[in-house]
Amino acid sequence: MSISAYGKPLWKSITWRGLLQWVLVAFFALAGLLNMLGTAALLAEYRRWGYPGWFHYVTGTLELSSALLQARRTTAKVGAALGAAVMAAAFLTLVFHREWLHAAFPLTVFFALIVSRTTIQP
Repeated sequence: MSISAYGKPLWKSITWRGLLQWVLVAFFALAGLLNMLGTAALLAEYRRWGYPGWFHYVTGTLELSSALLQARRTTAKVGAALGAAVMAAAFLTLVFHREWLHAAFPLTVFFALIVSRTTIQP
């Protein structure tokens, strides 16, 4: 059994907020890579939404940057803000095109970013 620096088993030292932060880092890294690869289905969606053919590279770069920034403690809030901006843009795009169910996902990620980086003081 691994012991953390605090003398507790490692799995007991992981907080839900810390886990959420790493899930978000993984999400933005994977989303960024998928956007950079630009599958045929993804490119068709970007065209349908009226974005230029190269725009998936912009989205992918922003998502990868968000993941890298969130992974470092000193830049995590900036990375979360960048990710929130990307998710807000995705949400607005989907709402504009009346893709209501599809719009729920970036909205959920947006709020997860807020929750993951907000410190509640008693």
